[in-house]
Amino acid sequence: MKLQVTHHTRYEYAPAVETAQHIACLKPVDSNNQSLLAHSLHIEPTPSQRVEQHDVFKNAQTFFSLESPHDTLEVISHSTVETVVPPTYPSTITWDAVREQFRYKAGSPFDPANEFVFPSHHVKRHEDFANYARESFTPGRPLLEAAQNLMHRIYTDFTYESNSTEINTPALEALAARRGVCQDFAHIMIACLRSMGLSARYVSGYLLTHAAPGKERLIGSDASHAWVSIYLPDLPGASEGAGWWDLDPTNDNDGWGSPGEDYIRLAFGRDFSDVSPIRGVIYGGAKHTLSVAVTVEPITQEAIR
Repeated sequence: MKLQVTHHTRYEYAPAVETAQHIACLKPVDSNNQSLLAHSLHIEPTPSQRVEQHDVFKNAQTFFSLESPHDTLEVISHSTVETVVPPTYPSTITWDAVREQFRYKAGSPFDPANEFVFPSHHVKRHEDFANYARESFTPGRPLLEAAQNLMHRIYTDFTYESNSTEINTPALEALAARRGVCQDFAHIMIACLRSMGLSARYVSGYLLTHAAPGKERLIGSDASHAWVSIYLPDLPGASEGAGWWDLDPTNDNDGWGSPGEDYIRLAFGRDFSDVSPIRGVIYGGAKHTLSVAVTVEPITQEAIR
């Protein structure tokens, strides 16, 4: 499936910002399930410095600095990708066995997946996460089956409600409220998995949505999306970084490397703080307003012609 996404971010400052430094994480990845066909990033005002780089997880980033006063900032990302239906694989390793692999043993070789077992800025340890997870993680159950069950329980037990939380709402608070948005559900699921001694990471991206019957798609009405990856060491190529299975608790979809062909992956990290679309430091601008418009569209054969 060929998809195009436009992500338009606009800041308005009062008073003007004197200087600023930002990092944008808006370039989709190239992977086995996704090919990046085209990408552009327009920044206004024109940065005095702009550098393309990769973070520690090899996510593409654009660093830019603005060294003259400005009362607006616009960042417009255009991307075209081609996705495929994620492959299937009968993973049977039990969650108990995987947890044992992550226990510290003197002299054991380093596994990069270990980094995603520990607490992070938005994903703290708490017994409430373990209590919620235990119903899914019965002794001897295959890890993939248990993770799929946890995903489905979050999908059915929680209510998706826009504006019910904020970027910095603690996952524990969203767990107690049983409501939130995709970021909350991803953080809750990651916290549950890590509470069981398992490796889980946060994935940022987009999801192709469909208009209601009889309605036209609204330009700019989509949004960024977030889901979860869990490490399955019995997947082929796991030692080379291919051992991650994606699960979307917001929509109850999952697959090897992607929850589906209608998903676009941007980046992954320990939690949202690692992969925020735009973050930075400003000098000045005591107040600001933020507007974001995202459009994800399929590219039809007629459009290609």
